[in-house]
Amino acid sequence: MQTTFTEEQLRDPGIQRANEILRSCVHCGFCTATCPTYQVLGDELDSPRGRIYLIKEMLESGRAADERTVRHIDRCLSCLACMTTCPSGVHYMHLVDHARAHIEKTYRRPVRDRALRWILARVIPNPTLFRLSLLGAKMARPLARFLPDARLRAMVAMAPKQVPPVSRNDDPQVFAATGTRRMRVALMTGCAQKALNTDINDASIRLLRRLGCEVVVAQGAGCCGALTHHMGREAEAHRSAAANIGAWIAEKRSGGLDAIVINTSGCGTTVKDYGHMFRTTAMAAEAAEVAALACDVTELLVRLEPAAQAPERLRVAYHAACSLQHGQKVTGAPKTLLKSAGFEVVEPADSHLCCGSAGTYNLLQPEISAELKRRKVATLEARAPDVIAAGNIGCMMQIGSGTGIPVVHTVELLDWATGGPKPRALGPA
Repeated sequence: MQTTFTEEQLRDPGIQRANEILRSCVHCGFCTATCPTYQVLGDELDSPRGRIYLIKEMLESGRAADERTVRHIDRCLSCLACMTTCPSGVHYMHLVDHARAHIEKTYRRPVRDRALRWILARVIPNPTLFRLSLLGAKMARPLARFLPDARLRAMVAMAPKQVPPVSRNDDPQVFAATGTRRMRVALMTGCAQKALNTDINDASIRLLRRLGCEVVVAQGAGCCGALTHHMGREAEAHRSAAANIGAWIAEKRSGGLDAIVINTSGCGTTVKDYGHMFRTTAMAAEAAEVAALACDVTELLVRLEPAAQAPERLRVAYHAACSLQHGQKVTGAPKTLLKSAGFEVVEPADSHLCCGSAGTYNLLQPEISAELKRRKVATLEARAPDVIAAGNIGCMMQIGSGTGIPVVHTVELLDWATGGPKPRALGPA
């Protein structure tokens, strides 16, 4: 794709990167075949190729974002299926992230939208506030149908039936390895996950310790910054990321770290991109160091080779989270681990398509999200599984709200298969 940025514009590192990405696009349109929003809406501007044209025109002209451009960029899930499909290697993620930051700086949203996005950016990354909001939403559920905004109704519907008590395992501390220590790893405990489902971190810690890992929950580590980053709120996202970088680098300097383990793939995609996010700052080297240490929990487990045996032979439908399969290119590890443990693993049709969760997307674009959920649940249920496994809390909540089949994290099944408790979602032991 030909671009016409001026020399002055190209002095901006963000524009320079956007120019590189735009020039790699050859207009082929392969991305439209795997774009969930294009499949649902059928509008070229709701496909990656269409959005690329909108972003190119907006950035080249140097103008402020307009309502039309914002509408189509907001409808993007950032599922990154287009990056898996693209034969030219177009790095759409960096391009749309830059566009969102430009929108945030230049476009004034309606007051209701600004308020809603401000609340989400403040509440969800803060586990205490998020937990309180979930309790409030749970109490408001009987009145949900009277709420005037579909996005508010989606927020109320998001609340789980039971908000789990705080797990003290999420507090900063060190868990000793069981037996001989093979590795020292930091576990990212996240933010929303600590309020929505404490079983995931608990299972991760048990499993990693059982496999010879000393597990560190680092002082000062918290939200990865993904939520605010994908809303275009760069300063807030970078503050969260910088806190994590500082916390993990301090741990590495003091006691050594072999890996930073992440069990929420949406967070993992962002942490692995810290090197890019901080490439022009004084933290560039440390950010790149952290990004190189980051791995999905299943990537590390494949290296540790757990001796697992499923206590019950279950048919497991594996849902591949977009952030894991497209963002991190981790596709085989979760299925290999589950099969090695003795579970029967099946996959749904169109497994490359998003479930519609996508961070805050299910709250900000509830109609499109609901249709994607309906399609995903239908393909999963068609495989007649006993349980659905996924590697991302957002996907688990989204799919779980549309089916009666139990939904668990992959690591919960592997913990159970190596001596841990039966996942709570599967019922009594």
